[in-house]
Amino acid sequence: MTPALLTAVDSTSHVHLIVGSNPLAGARCSKSLEVGAKPIVIAPDDGNLHYGLAKRIEENKVQWIKREFQEDDLKTLGREEVDGFVDAVFVTTGGKTSLGTQISTICRRLRVPVNVADAPSLCTFSLLSTHTSGPLQVGVTTSGKGCKLASRIRREIASALPADLGPAVERLGTVRRRIWEEDHAAEMAGDPEAEEDESGQTAQFNKLVTPTDVEAAKARRMRWLAQICEYWPLRRLAAITDDDVDTMLKSYKQDTAAAVSYDSKGLLNPATLDARSKTGCIILAGSGPGHPDLLTTATLKAIRSADLILSDKLVPAGVLELVPRRTPVEIARKFPGNADQAQQEFLEMGLAALREGKTVLRLKQGDPYLYGRGAEEFAFFREHGYIATVLPGITSSLSAPLFARIPVTHRAVSDQVLVCTGTGRKGAAPTPPDYLPNQTVVFLMALHRLEALRDSLTAHKAAPWPASTPCAVIERASCPDQRVIRTTLEYVTTAVEEEGSRPPGLLVVGRACEVLEKTPQKWVVEEGFTGLEVLDSLGEGGKGLDALREQLVTPGLEESGDPMRMAQPVVV
Repeated sequence: MTPALLTAVDSTSHVHLIVGSNPLAGARCSKSLEVGAKPIVIAPDDGNLHYGLAKRIEENKVQWIKREFQEDDLKTLGREEVDGFVDAVFVTTGGKTSLGTQISTICRRLRVPVNVADAPSLCTFSLLSTHTSGPLQVGVTTSGKGCKLASRIRREIASALPADLGPAVERLGTVRRRIWEEDHAAEMAGDPEAEEDESGQTAQFNKLVTPTDVEAAKARRMRWLAQICEYWPLRRLAAITDDDVDTMLKSYKQDTAAAVSYDSKGLLNPATLDARSKTGCIILAGSGPGHPDLLTTATLKAIRSADLILSDKLVPAGVLELVPRRTPVEIARKFPGNADQAQQEFLEMGLAALREGKTVLRLKQGDPYLYGRGAEEFAFFREHGYIATVLPGITSSLSAPLFARIPVTHRAVSDQVLVCTGTGRKGAAPTPPDYLPNQTVVFLMALHRLEALRDSLTAHKAAPWPASTPCAVIERASCPDQRVIRTTLEYVTTAVEEEGSRPPGLLVVGRACEVLEKTPQKWVVEEGFTGLEVLDSLGEGGKGLDALREQLVTPGLEESGDPMRMAQPVVV
């Protein structure tokens, strides 16, 4: 297939004829308006006008001719300067109708560019999937083989470009234009004094400036500009500011005969620009339920590359042991009555590091946005000029029941899951949820006020929970010392009092707790975590996990028995 000639057309004041009134017609009108063209829609008034298109017609941005297409439309609706011919035609009704073929044939004869939707053979031009940033436009076409694929490729390319590359293109274009204008003005003036002034002769009198010197200086400047555009990293070009442009142009006037390049004089020093682009970076990341194998690869990468890590107190040691020794780690000093002060201290600490250009990782337990104050921290840093990157974490509200063999949803048992907090703002008791027999409820941060929570459920006025409702307390989920207490609401408080507390933990309530594990006794205690041991024998992947675990397991632990392999129930 012969490749198409890709061009960029200045469509200012052009007349674009759009045949049809469907959503694609609306998109074509939007694109025409975006490039400064005047769209005219031809479609009968049959009530099928797309709502977005109707809005633009009501705003008088688009002209609508309420009838079927006529051949003379191509020669009468256009601009006067081109004898009434339209500049381009878009047929949005597709090529399977005879209308598309008819319009394409007429347009080819009249040499009017035409695009017929879903019919590459009827088109004389096609639209590219474009990324626009200021004067910069990147277009992708698959020559009619797949517009969705072209859009995907365009997004991949755009994501790899610096966000502020468009303004940098504008600035470099300004430099190029101004250099050319200054040189051209000097040549046209023909004034020896002007030429001497434009050549930038310094206060070194009796120095001869020949035409050859001036031409060499001009060539040197343009060659330098071309070289930085060709060889500098895009992120460095994107770091050029308006002040840099002004300084360059002033220097150009004062020192055009100098044989030194701009960057060696510090005007566009690469090291300065690179340091300028090194701004602080804040990452909010979830560490998952506890086991280091359950970290996302994105969070693991952040752990290895951060300059400072601000960690929640309950992030397990196994995760923190992955932090490189060179990286400082601060642990939140949160305790009852000090949570807000400790939170503010962390925010200020992170902000100070950001202002020093550091990469700060705010490592949170579970997922940042699930009872983790993640949105509050995002808003805080945004108010101070930093947009946080938020990395999700596997939340214990769903993974802990899984590791305790509790399917939070199960056919004919539970068709919905509710995640609640057991502690309201400033320690207040939250409103208890109504009892629904087909619902599984997961309470986070509830074990320190378990008795009050249990009483609020069983004494609920609107829909009280039966005391016989199955429940489970899951503590330190996915960690070697994971513990599960299976019981009912009737005995859950007594069970935790007798067995003791092992935070962090959560409470799961609902009939789903007995789908896979029955609890005929008052309560059953299960110690240890066995959720991932099968991965140890899966070839290279297992070897990788073994190597990671060797870094995490305390020396000598295997001699006394690995608690990760101990899951013997204790019946009460």
